[in-house]
Amino acid sequence: MTTIYKILRREEWLDAQKAGTFAGSDIDRRDGYIHFSTAAQVLETARRHFREQSDLVVLEIDVARLGPGLAWEPSRGGALFPHLYASLAPESVLRVHPAPLGADGVPVLEFLDHP
Repeated sequence: MTTIYKILRREEWLDAQKAGTFAGSDIDRRDGYIHFSTAAQVLETARRHFREQSDLVVLEIDVARLGPGLAWEPSRGGALFPHLYASLAPESVLRVHPAPLGADGVPVLEFLDHP
């Protein structure tokens, strides 16, 4: 199983659960797809895009549950990032992890097996 991750505000996730679907954060909707990161990419994503943002969670998602809307496309430094060209069904989420801010203002991703 390959897992990917989505960092978002807790409120966005709660709203998605109530609605039965997640259409993406503001940046996702602007770009036309939902941004995800692999385990190797998610910490840098947290550093670059979520510094000083509190009350975040990280969704852990099984890529096999996403279907044909998932594409792997070059982004930061040419690395392939997972992008979902569809809404995310809450049942695709395996786990939801808290992401409290560390002393440096970067979300702490304790669930990762590596720093």
